[in-house]
Amino acid sequence: MLRRMSEILDFPMNRGCPYHPPAGYERLRATGVAAPVRLYDGRVAWVITGHPETRALLLDPRLSSDRSRADFPVLVPRMAASKLVALVGMDPPEHDVQRRMLAPSFTVNGLKTLRPVILRIVTERIDALLDKGPGADLVPDFALAVPSTVICELLGVPYADHDFFEAQTRKMLMATSSAQDAADAAVALTAYFDELIDLKLAEPGEGVVDTLIRERLATGQLTRAEVSSISMFLLVAGHETTANMMALSILTLLEHPDQLAVLRDNPDRAKDHVEELLRFLSVADELQRVAAADIEVGGVTIRAGDGVYLPNAAANRDERVYTDPDTLDLTRDARGHLAFGHGVHQCIGQNLARAELEIGLRELVTRLPGLRLTEPVEALGVKPGGSVQGIHRLPVTW
Repeated sequence: MLRRMSEILDFPMNRGCPYHPPAGYERLRATGVAAPVRLYDGRVAWVITGHPETRALLLDPRLSSDRSRADFPVLVPRMAASKLVALVGMDPPEHDVQRRMLAPSFTVNGLKTLRPVILRIVTERIDALLDKGPGADLVPDFALAVPSTVICELLGVPYADHDFFEAQTRKMLMATSSAQDAADAAVALTAYFDELIDLKLAEPGEGVVDTLIRERLATGQLTRAEVSSISMFLLVAGHETTANMMALSILTLLEHPDQLAVLRDNPDRAKDHVEELLRFLSVADELQRVAAADIEVGGVTIRAGDGVYLPNAAANRDERVYTDPDTLDLTRDARGHLAFGHGVHQCIGQNLARAELEIGLRELVTRLPGLRLTEPVEALGVKPGGSVQGIHRLPVTW
């Protein structure tokens, strides 16, 4: 049974410390693994806080990701106008068709040829920092610049346009954006990709967008609008989440010097260290579904039509799965975390994100051994709940 409406907490919740989940998650967990929350429009939905329960539900076909459903929950106003429906906003079998088209470009083997490209981009960015001299904001100068450049190379999108698409991405994904702001940004990006398709039809390249045009659009398997939608999703998701994760990882390591030393002294194990950072930070904290049928979870019944949220920042701090979960321990075996989701909707770009984080963090802490913050954490600004979690600035020197 739902508690009295006056006792139901509002959702989403804001983080106080950028590298810890909102304090309200513990209050939700105390209610049970399935807790009722109130959304901005007054609708009551469910939040799942347990790791095994979240993992199981992400495999459950009774939870729908179809954002075209009238009963799909709206977390913040800008989501009402979101056009990022490719993959994440679809159910099988439509989802599976699109995922199979893209999967070869994002497998571990498929990304082997991209690792040297990532290393080159990271090296160039660090060289630029060193040439400029001590003092930088690592959000624009490194954390955003690296994944933005990488995804442009992978997709075949001109990096010269990065200021434009980064600005539109912020409008689409920031929780504080209005529905109209998000809609305007989606229209602008759609027009951008429509023009890019024309340019690539006239002068083909070798990126993922070119492949979609050549193998799917030209054969009639995808419409022009679908190519544009998929491309926009890959561009937006391919740089925004990793950029926030990169910045927050750097901050967290600087705030935990003992763990920074673990990474710096064991650079060959950076791949394993990234898994603990992914678990600990869980920046993509807004997995959302709607129940397509009644589901029993943790002693309560989630009814068909109910909104369901599965914040991985809560699941990844479940003490039933991780000992002392609120402690960052880069030597921990963090496998099994849900930072990339689970099941059919598990992030298609996870291997790319892992490679960027591994190479970027390893090279940064190795080449800038004196790296340190120049302002207190409290002054950096925490992004609000309902958006990819992160910080607005990362001022450092070395």
